Amino acid sequence: MAEQRKRLRLGELLIQQRLLTSDQIGIALAEQKQSNLPLGRQLVRLGFITEAAIRDIMARTVGQEAIDFAHVVADPEALKLVPQDFARRHRLLPIAYNSEKRQLSIATAEIFNVVAFDQLRAALGPGIEIKTHLAGEAQLEDYIDQFYGYELSVDGILQEIETGEIDYSSLQAGGAEYTQPMVRLVNALLVDAVKRGSSDIHFEPEYAFLRIRYRIDGVLDTVRSLHKTYMPGMTVRIKVISGMNIAETRAPQDGRLSLTLNGRPIDFRVSTHPTIHGENIVLRILDREKSILSIDKLNLAKPTLAKLNLMLARPEGILIVTGPTGSGKTTTLYSLLAQVNDETVNIMTLEDPVEYPLTLMRQTSVNDTVHMDFANGIRSMMRQDPDIILVGEIRDRDTAEMAFRAAMTGHQVFTTLHTNSALGAFPRLLDIGIQPDIMAGNIIGVIAQRLVRVLCPYCREAYAPTPEERRILGAAAENTSHIYRAAGCDKCNNKGYKGRSAVMELLVMDSDMDELVARRATARELRAAALARNFQSLAEEGIARVLDGITSLAEVSRAIDMTGRLV
Repeated sequence: MAEQRKRLRLGELLIQQRLLTSDQIGIALAEQKQSNLPLGRQLVRLGFITEAAIRDIMARTVGQEAIDFAHVVADPEALKLVPQDFARRHRLLPIAYNSEKRQLSIATAEIFNVVAFDQLRAALGPGIEIKTHLAGEAQLEDYIDQFYGYELSVDGILQEIETGEIDYSSLQAGGAEYTQPMVRLVNALLVDAVKRGSSDIHFEPEYAFLRIRYRIDGVLDTVRSLHKTYMPGMTVRIKVISGMNIAETRAPQDGRLSLTLNGRPIDFRVSTHPTIHGENIVLRILDREKSILSIDKLNLAKPTLAKLNLMLARPEGILIVTGPTGSGKTTTLYSLLAQVNDETVNIMTLEDPVEYPLTLMRQTSVNDTVHMDFANGIRSMMRQDPDIILVGEIRDRDTAEMAFRAAMTGHQVFTTLHTNSALGAFPRLLDIGIQPDIMAGNIIGVIAQRLVRVLCPYCREAYAPTPEERRILGAAAENTSHIYRAAGCDKCNNKGYKGRSAVMELLVMDSDMDELVARRATARELRAAALARNFQSLAEEGIARVLDGITSLAEVSRAIDMTGRLV
């Protein structure tokens, strides 16, 4: 019986478990003939199921333990036992070695790869037991890179360009075929930026050199400085792969390109801008898996999470997310939509442009050439029987009026607005031209947010706050003996921070708040009413993160205006 279950095909298994329909499996098999991808990876790419779900169902079926690398720390002893080239070739990763039991734990996506495990047993010698864990394929390849440390061949490629001598290590990294070194140089930089968790790559020309910077956790960091002779070749290569006009150097251009890295598609939005020393190029990295998180993974405090779920429970009205550029508004909106996205609702989005294509959502980019602006787009979507509408941004009166009209006719509307605080949304909408009595009763709530870097848990330093810092921290710090600051270690590339977290202030609207908005109450009256309803400002939320040891006071002060607490 067990052998029969093991041989059961993945498609049949997913249908039996009612995770997918036979129609979905049929579509995946038809696509598989063209892509030659394994069925599991094809299903993930189509958005029918997550890799974690496939991993868990396969593990249960074959009686194996599933493993999520997010909770695994690299074991140097285990990594020493298995050579890196063997791990890459057979797609397996040693995760732990128990010297007392002489047991080596191996994560693999192919539990029944008998040849690989026979070779490994022969290499390890007698007496070492191998214990296998089932892992997701794309996650496995990511963590083989992360645990062994990937070797970036940029130096070898640069030497090849200068001397003409072929760098065979960079060829092995990129494949067996020889490709032009400038092509490999650009590819290596793009791959390196993605693996480091960058959100943007900057190619910045100066008088005598080209500066390359990555934006990691919201902060730019210089990674290379190359002589200006490299600039023309790299510029042409980036323009070619992103579909731009290589002959045009005096006007700004926009383009897109896609790479498949470790089995998952990574999109890049490319922009060029003429400067006095040449064309400045910025690539925005759009990594769907890392950018679209469930609400539970946003690391929000329990009261904040409860308020968010209360807002989502309202069947109609506008939910507004505010904040400056780069504060994570789009990520939050997609996380909120993912919470309500299923086959029972019709979600339609209008964006400029669509950054993350998602299954089950009807996504549209605004297009000036066919007069598809935000206002016309909302008007058209209203005839498409939507339940939920996402409007990328409210910029003008026409867009705002159409968004409120959609909310008034029984739809849930999600949108963004450029203001500095949640309470600042009302004067901004008044300025655009929305009447107070239209706002009242139609706004579900306003979320203002910033992103702060998270302290590296391995090297953060505890210290006693100074008198000035205690003034900023306020009454909350009276019983606090220490807070944390950044230090720097190998785990965080000596930055002291690793990853980012959202700090949010949430204003939930009710009948009393609507009444104040309708009669154009002052900012002071609105703030007093909000505070009476347990409203926490961005500064207070940021201080709570500092006292919890999640981030530093210096980082919160960088992202949020704390000067008002010193007055």
